[in-house]
Amino acid sequence: MADRSAPSCHLRLEWVYGYRGHQCRNNLYYTAAKEIVYFVAGVGVVYSPREHRQKFYLGHQDDIISLALHPERVLVATGQVGKEPYICVWDSYTVQTVSVLKDVHTHGIACLAFDLDGQRLVSVGLDSKNTVCVWDWRKGKLLSMAPGHTDRIFDISWDLYQPNKLVSCGVKHIKFWSLCGNSLTPKRGVFGKTGDLQTILCLACARDEVTYSGALNGDIYVWKGINLVRTIQGAHAAGIFSMNACEEGFATGGRDGCVRLWDLNFKPITVIDLRETDQGYKGLSVRSVCWRGDHILVGTQDSEIFEIVVHERNKPFLIMQGHCEGELWALAVHPTKPLAMTGSDDRSVRIWSLIDHALIARCNMEEPIRCAAVSTDGIHLALGMKDGSFTVLRVRDMTEVVHIKDRKEAIHELKYSPDGNFLAVGSNDSSVDIYGVVQRYKKVGECIGSLSFITHMDWSSDSKYLQTNDGNGKRLFYRMPGGKEVTNKEELKGIQWASWTCVSGLEVNGIWPKYSEINDINSVDANFIGQVMVTADDYGIVKLFRYPCLRKGAKFKKYLGHSAHVTNVRWSHDHQWVVSIGGADHSVFQWKFVPDRKLKDTLHIAPQESLVDSNSDESDSDQSDVPELDSEIEQETQITYRRQVYKEDLPQLKEQCKEKRKSAASKRRERAPGNSIRLHFVHGYRGYDCRSNLFYTQTGEIVYHVAAVGVVYNRQQNTQRFYLGHDDDILCLAIHPLKDYVATGQVGRDSSIHIWDTETIKPLSVLKGYHQYGVCAVDFSADGKRLASVGIDDNHTIVLWDWKKGEKLSAVRGSKDKIFVVKINPYMPDKLITVGIKHMKFWRRAGGGLIGRKGCIGALGRTDTMMCAVYGWTEEMAFSGTSTGDVCIWRDVFLIKTVKAHDGPVFSMHALEKGFVTGGKDGVVALWDDTFERCLKTYAIKRAALAPGSKGLLLEDNPSIRAISLGHGHILVGTKNGEILEVDKSGPITLLVQGHMEGEVWGLATHPHLPICATVSDDKTLRIWDLSPSHCMLAVRKLKKGGRCCCFSPDGKALAVGLNDGSFLIVNADTLEDLVSFQHRKDVISEIRFSPGAGKYLAVASCDNFVDIYNVMSSKRVGICKGASSYITHMDWDIRGKLLQVNTGAKEQLFFEAPRGKKQTIPSLEVEKIGWASWTSVLGSCCEGIWPIIGEVTDVTASCLTSDSKVLATGDDFGFVKLFRYPAKGKFGKFKRYVAHSTHVTNVRWTYDDSLLVTVGGADTSLMLWTYEMEGHRDSRQCDSEESDLDSEEDGGYDSDVTRENEINYTIKALSTNIRPMFGIKPHLQQKEPTLDERPPVSRALPQPEKLQTNNVGKKKRPIEDLILELVFGYRGKDCRNNVHYLNDGADVIYHTASIGILYNVATGSQSFYQEHNDDILCLTVNQHPKFTNIVATGQETQQICQLQLLLFMCGMQ
Repeated sequence: MADRSAPSCHLRLEWVYGYRGHQCRNNLYYTAAKEIVYFVAGVGVVYSPREHRQKFYLGHQDDIISLALHPERVLVATGQVGKEPYICVWDSYTVQTVSVLKDVHTHGIACLAFDLDGQRLVSVGLDSKNTVCVWDWRKGKLLSMAPGHTDRIFDISWDLYQPNKLVSCGVKHIKFWSLCGNSLTPKRGVFGKTGDLQTILCLACARDEVTYSGALNGDIYVWKGINLVRTIQGAHAAGIFSMNACEEGFATGGRDGCVRLWDLNFKPITVIDLRETDQGYKGLSVRSVCWRGDHILVGTQDSEIFEIVVHERNKPFLIMQGHCEGELWALAVHPTKPLAMTGSDDRSVRIWSLIDHALIARCNMEEPIRCAAVSTDGIHLALGMKDGSFTVLRVRDMTEVVHIKDRKEAIHELKYSPDGNFLAVGSNDSSVDIYGVVQRYKKVGECIGSLSFITHMDWSSDSKYLQTNDGNGKRLFYRMPGGKEVTNKEELKGIQWASWTCVSGLEVNGIWPKYSEINDINSVDANFIGQVMVTADDYGIVKLFRYPCLRKGAKFKKYLGHSAHVTNVRWSHDHQWVVSIGGADHSVFQWKFVPDRKLKDTLHIAPQESLVDSNSDESDSDQSDVPELDSEIEQETQITYRRQVYKEDLPQLKEQCKEKRKSAASKRRERAPGNSIRLHFVHGYRGYDCRSNLFYTQTGEIVYHVAAVGVVYNRQQNTQRFYLGHDDDILCLAIHPLKDYVATGQVGRDSSIHIWDTETIKPLSVLKGYHQYGVCAVDFSADGKRLASVGIDDNHTIVLWDWKKGEKLSAVRGSKDKIFVVKINPYMPDKLITVGIKHMKFWRRAGGGLIGRKGCIGALGRTDTMMCAVYGWTEEMAFSGTSTGDVCIWRDVFLIKTVKAHDGPVFSMHALEKGFVTGGKDGVVALWDDTFERCLKTYAIKRAALAPGSKGLLLEDNPSIRAISLGHGHILVGTKNGEILEVDKSGPITLLVQGHMEGEVWGLATHPHLPICATVSDDKTLRIWDLSPSHCMLAVRKLKKGGRCCCFSPDGKALAVGLNDGSFLIVNADTLEDLVSFQHRKDVISEIRFSPGAGKYLAVASCDNFVDIYNVMSSKRVGICKGASSYITHMDWDIRGKLLQVNTGAKEQLFFEAPRGKKQTIPSLEVEKIGWASWTSVLGSCCEGIWPIIGEVTDVTASCLTSDSKVLATGDDFGFVKLFRYPAKGKFGKFKRYVAHSTHVTNVRWTYDDSLLVTVGGADTSLMLWTYEMEGHRDSRQCDSEESDLDSEEDGGYDSDVTRENEINYTIKALSTNIRPMFGIKPHLQQKEPTLDERPPVSRALPQPEKLQTNNVGKKKRPIEDLILELVFGYRGKDCRNNVHYLNDGADVIYHTASIGILYNVATGSQSFYQEHNDDILCLTVNQHPKFTNIVATGQETQQICQLQLLLFMCGMQ
């Protein structure tokens, strides 16, 4: 049977050979435990020389390139490369992540450094600006950020003797930074005449503002302040790559292979030349040094680590070796011993002992090596070279046996036959040559079937056949040794293969993802005995599959560590280990194979944490074909919340219609109507795709949501209050632990979360900026300070907020599949769980990131889809409800047992003080004890259980339960059918709220003389609603099909309903029983209307472009209106019942005579004179003004006129309900608009007496009632609309000055060629060489702030060596306001002009200047607080458009 599940055994990283010396510096340190920390590929390594043991940090998913050690020497920070690189701070004892810093850098993180007390971390990016960032790393919070330099920065360090000062150096520069507030300000080092301007590679800070730096030419430059004061020439013979400061002094290492030690004053102590030692070699280059006590660590360019004991400095000890730069492709394992052989483009072949974890032999060849093979007896080692030759060595002493060159292109693969007689050599010339081993490697055959380069080969066990793969993905077979191609299928059937390393073939179909390049899997090796195989691919991943693996897209276990291409992978001879090698990271990884039986003992070892961003979700869901998803869940996962247009896009869309606006603005338009509407009651509850979104508030009211409205419902008075801050569907709701605040999350391009007060209905905080498309889950922490949210973007991003400050604390990509619930641990607010499709994850906060661990299922089954979760009575315990009706009980991350709770999915769970309550698709509410041992009581939601006084009707028994909440002695239940019920503990059920179920609601009709309306929806129900204060559903009937329209007869006794299959019914309006039904059409019936008066005729419009007219009395079709070119959208009768007005989807306005249906042409002036029985049309000159400026993008779907013909209400695709004066002539009429529906408002109707407007909202399933308020009846308005799409230009406009200022554009300058290029250093900031007569003055006065220069007129004149600003004429008044202030009790005046802040002394008439800005100052304010006297803030315009630079400065402290 083709098992697609992942194998149950696994691999554990045991050893990594190598050290990253190339392109990195200063990346090797002693920790406090005297272990050595460094990195290679994507792995942080902590090596204990005493125990010869390695620990690994695996939190990165790409090459690590920088490392810094915390001053306490336990924590390590590492930075990686990649598109969205991040920094991890981790513990070198436990190798677990402490904090993740992300979302700021791009490309990579080049350097890192901790400050003296270890609270802050500075990082430098690899982006074009080499951005410098300072972090509060524990919180994961960015404190400051500034562009570093235009060229690469190589090193950065905090000045350990002065707070808030940093130094960075790099290509031809050194910069001295000061951190003030959140701004980093650099000053460039002045090389002057003391030394040449050149590239500085490393630096170290000393006391008294002295900085030592290592230069590219081998000199050491010594800086005092920002000036170069002396150089130590020839410290090294070539570039100094590394400098390390310790208590005893400084150590430097350079390209010349020397390490030098210096004392604290940088006097030389000693020099160690590594090239002269036993292990040394020509060209050795030092990249990293670390000096601690009497030990020195040295890392070299060629991936070696030396440890030197100072008093035996000529005997360095080699503790790590690896391949040098150049790709690593060749790998072979010894057939009988635990040895691995590797060969690389660095021309060396190396033999590693897998038991001693050490290099035991190396030999340098003439050419780069591309592949290797060991003969079956283990005597010969064959190496394929890049130039097309191959060499055979004796393994024993690495002496050459033969060297043969028959090909011009690289040899990519070679293999000895199992009987040891032949060697097959595959080259990039698309051919395989066969050589006889015994005949001193004489060529005996050739295979030439391939059209592309040979990639993989395997021999059959009897050495008679060879299979090959080539670059085209072709698999070919040859008879050996001659090389004749075999095409006969029969002959191939029985072949047993001695090894399997090919990537194509039936047995390895499953290793290919369903959509994949043919070349991205580089290597495969099968372990026939263990029935597993291992693969290596271009994404740095080693995967473990079952073998054989027949079906595409099989599941696997995956292991990260290599950074880019894993070029080769092999099992050791006894299958104890897997060896993998990395191409560009040229490292060798040794993995321990842990078979199934051993797994049982290791179950309680927690899984290695991974940062989920390493998209490790792809397949670890170790099951194969998961059972069918429950239909309801499947339906829910397929809902897409993407909109073509979001309300946020309105301003841009209007901007695009500028021309139209201009033409409209010139015309005089009608004012908006004086009357208004106010939301009064909403029928509906969003249950079909939301869960746990229903709660009791502190005062016993009920809070829930539907459409874009947060509803607070008072069940005693049957009234509702509304939170109307959202403008699109709300998808989730959570209540604060004190039950007074609520958080709701909505759909949107940049979707927002609102936290609001249920008493005052006022927003407390709005969180935006991190979730795309929508927010599907929110949860408060137990202390109420934090909020977690989950987005519906492709990665289902999880964000943790400090909601009061509006600050994002941490974020992480959650899962590829939908996440349903997030819950914060009530005991530890840094921990949370998420559940979703095949997903149960436990997260803990680490700085700006979250670290996730999958729930560990062990032998108890497979990861189900989880629908709900809660925490239990201790911090370790968690409970989740599955899609199969079980409750899973978790301790820490381990599943300890499952309990069957419901038939079908468990959708909702709620934790009580002593026990739990669950609700499921089976319509049962169950109460459990606190261990889920016993079910104490169940309540089935049935019609029979409804309390006698309950209003409304239950649509069906046992509706699917989506939300449960407890309080006030009741259980509150929300169902998928849009009902909210209250279950008394003793059993009776009261129905509180009802609405339509999933499906769009289009049909709406109001009764001709009662406060009643009817709706019909795609959910296949027809419902009658009471609009009087009892607000309940009076009747409901299930239909065989969904419907899109309905209409009461003029006497209100009959109700006509048009269905989606082209039929329509007429039913009794009280009992909803059929009176008559017809079907003449195939397409949806889109509108249905009784003629006025006696209701003699019924007009039925359908989507196949016809209107049929029926005689109601005789039940016959009497006319057909033809001539529409598109589907019919709206219909109205005239008062006499003789004329029909019809609108179509092609925006035609047509007229037909009734009852025959003859088409008439009526000029628009005449149309206005006709008395219409109703007006629901959206076309024609009377309602031209209802179409918005962006009418191409959005449709007006419905309209309805009041009976006094004064106000026209409309509904549109944006979810707006608008009121216009009627007739709305002229384009773009003014209106009042109201938001409560989310997307399409599908229908609007006034009640018979115009007291209420009733609207239905398409997909949001809600029915909303709005009270109509006459002009002058203005009480506190929750939302009065923006009055119109156009601003009030034509309403008298602006004063001319205001208009002019409004039109000033401050960005032109930056976009066009610059008037005055802004670069260089202002004269007063340039470094002056101090002359002798300029000794610092001695004074008792406070030192003046350095930035403020006072000009005292009476000074003795010195020769001018610099221009000093003396007087400025001018003041910026043309476009600024409130920018002149008194300071110092009126002694001084502060104002600004150009880029200068001016302090003017009234008494002396002298001016002092603040000159730090580099462009026009546009605003100024003075801090009024007594604590901050004389603090001024000024803001300037800048090159980067709309970046405001605020600078605070002190004034007048003379």
